[in-house]
Amino acid sequence: MVYPIAKLTIAVFMKLFMKKIDGKENVIKDKPFIIAGNHSSFFDDLGVPSVIVPIINKKTHFYVNFKYFNNPFLRKTLEWGGSIPVDARKGKNHIEINNKAFQTALGYLKNGEIVGIYPEGTRSIDGKLQKGKTGIARLALAAKVPVLPMGIIGSYKILPKGKLLLRPKRCKINIGKPLYFKEYYNKKITKKLLREVTNKIMKEIAKLVGQKYNY
Repeated sequence: MVYPIAKLTIAVFMKLFMKKIDGKENVIKDKPFIIAGNHSSFFDDLGVPSVIVPIINKKTHFYVNFKYFNNPFLRKTLEWGGSIPVDARKGKNHIEINNKAFQTALGYLKNGEIVGIYPEGTRSIDGKLQKGKTGIARLALAAKVPVLPMGIIGSYKILPKGKLLLRPKRCKINIGKPLYFKEYYNKKITKKLLREVTNKIMKEIAKLVGQKYNY
């Protein structure tokens, strides 16, 4: 009961900071997929699910920096939201943490659920796209599921990196058409192949935010 109520109240609150959402018709409703968005604010962590969850009526499981699980309050909140701890900065135990994240996310997808990843791995200070990490490609190919690209424009103005209070600004969210990678399923997984798939995802996100992806 608590989750449905929170889902509705959060979605209504988030809409106050969104001036436009385009592409809702592109959201897949009958099978699992991976959400892939650019990331420039903590606002994205609530904004994106508040758009997707009411459409599919399912919880989304987002990759979240494992360090936030060290805070007892945040840990409970993140666990309630079904978040998956991951280490994008390659710390001491990053291999163990990320392998567990991969298996957890794969399990969710195999079970018909939705996983969300910000391929850049960290927030952008000014909203400009950073180089995408290849973990999203590895997961998409292993799970054999489509990727739904999302472009978030202006969220860094609402809650800039390093700030704690929301500002009275509004962002725009563009949802692209699902990306399918069936032609890669029977190919040998190499660093080159993972980079190729990741770049395709990032270039679609770039189109949605009106930027060029120069990596």
